[in-house]
Amino acid sequence: MAITLKQPLAACALALAAASLCASASAATGDSHPKATKVLKQKEKAKPAKHKKDSKKDSKKDKKDAKAHKEEPKPEVADDEPIPDVTDTTLTEFSCEMNNKVAVYRNLMDDSYIILRWQNHLRRMEKVGTTTGARRYESAKSGLVWIGIPSKGILLDSRQNRQLANECKDAEQARPAVAAAPGDKTS
Repeated sequence: MAITLKQPLAACALALAAASLCASASAATGDSHPKATKVLKQKEKAKPAKHKKDSKKDSKKDKKDAKAHKEEPKPEVADDEPIPDVTDTTLTEFSCEMNNKVAVYRNLMDDSYIILRWQNHLRRMEKVGTTTGARRYESAKSGLVWIGIPSKGILLDSRQNRQLANECKDAEQARPAVAAAPGDKTS
């Protein structure tokens, strides 16, 4: 059976090689379809002739336009994400290192998502299960990841693999822990 498959494959390969040789030979001799040549000639005639002075003006104008585009700062791409609805939610504000602020809106009836405000943008983030007991929420569109543990919160950028905000603490977490006095015993 292997012999019968090799013969058609070899014949096919030989046919392809012959076709490519014929195509390159016709291109080398300059043979082309007469209708295609006629269409190309008509297109060349339809183009307006440029004078040398006009072309110099155009090139100067193009250079100025290119400089103007380079100097202008590029605006950030707007997300096509709809603005999340924060009605019927509770707000928890976090103060982070380096004076960063994060706000988390939670729906007490639905723990499957949060809405996170970071740098004046609201993002809906879906809950992701963890084995450690931490609360992890992710936004696939923006690449943001919020991890909440009892002592603090962390905001990560999964696309750039870096921390955006660390040591994020709400008012309750920021309170200093009160240690029991050495003489006090609870019995």
